[in-house]
Amino acid sequence: QVQLVESGGGLVQAGGSLRLSCAASGRMFSNYVAGWFRQAPGKDREFVAAVSRIGGVTKYADSVKGRFTISRDNAKNTVFLQMNSLKEEDTGVYYCAADRTIVAFDTEKSYNYWGQGTQVTVSS
Repeated sequence: QVQLVESGGGLVQAGGSLRLSCAASGRMFSNYVAGWFRQAPGKDREFVAAVSRIGGVTKYADSVKGRFTISRDNAKNTVFLQMNSLKEEDTGVYYCAADRTIVAFDTEKSYNYWGQGTQVTVSS
């Protein structure tokens, strides 16, 4: 069992940067794969990025490769998403997700634990 709380969202102009944080409770956060998903208005939730249990493997959606970086600090029970060169299309609610066992890093149904989401709005 793990509880997740996102923070760091806000309003930013295109080309700017934001750093999202996901604070996790729990006994051994290193046992959990973690990921970020987002949902734009009127659209389905989509995969953004994921990181393996101790950070050795990462996976990104094609739309954010080269711009976003996912990382984790298990000593601090925290997962980060550094977002650079933001575009209007990055606007949406960003959710942190985690689970002990993941079949597919980019599949929403693989994750059983979710945060409440944090709003990211990118303006031109």
